[in-house]
Amino acid sequence: MLGDGPVRLRPLALSDAPAWRELKERNRTWLTRWEATVPPGDTSGRITFRQMVRRLRTEALAGRMLPFAIDYAEPPDPGDLLDDELAAGDQSGHPRRGRRPAAKPAASAAHRLVGQLTVSSITWGSLRSANIGYWVDETVAGRGITPTAVALAVDHCFRAAGMHRIEVCIRPENAASLRVVHKLGFRSEGLRRAYLHIDGDWRDHEAFALTAEEVPDGLLARWHVTLSSTGTTPAG
Repeated sequence: MLGDGPVRLRPLALSDAPAWRELKERNRTWLTRWEATVPPGDTSGRITFRQMVRRLRTEALAGRMLPFAIDYAEPPDPGDLLDDELAAGDQSGHPRRGRRPAAKPAASAAHRLVGQLTVSSITWGSLRSANIGYWVDETVAGRGITPTAVALAVDHCFRAAGMHRIEVCIRPENAASLRVVHKLGFRSEGLRRAYLHIDGDWRDHEAFALTAEEVPDGLLARWHVTLSSTGTTPAG
């Protein structure tokens, strides 16, 4: 498991089926324009969630893929953190003053499934490269969850898995996904014509990449510096 604050990456499990289906159904409009579709003539058809998880596990065991679930823990509501003057009293029944209770750490909140991140097309040998794709629940978009998840995955690929290059390919119309790579400082490598079959047709994609040498201290560390410079917190 990989984690940073309220965001964590873990293997997708068969037990995720109900939450995953609910997410996909509720986000149908949000996701349809960006999801891969079956090209004409392909007879493979749709697969069940169970079949998808098993295929992902098979690819992972073969060293060709790293499939992750994205979990997120909602930060505590400030209104729920009662002032110590109201929440605690001394033996006489009078409130104690001068101290506030410590806020609950983010880790104490319950994590829930909010999306997926997949490291795919892993190639070893002299290339040592892979692609990253991701999606996240619309209700938590814009909180820094996806950049944090991508940074966690990239650092794992470079440091633990020994990869050298990570690529992300995004449709030019997908402004939300483009913001992710721009925030993380991925380098643009130009347009790829009719690159993937998305939403019923072959679509152009913009390619972005990073090599291990470009983030010697890690992508997550660089993302934290970016957040610090803007006065925000990861996934806040």
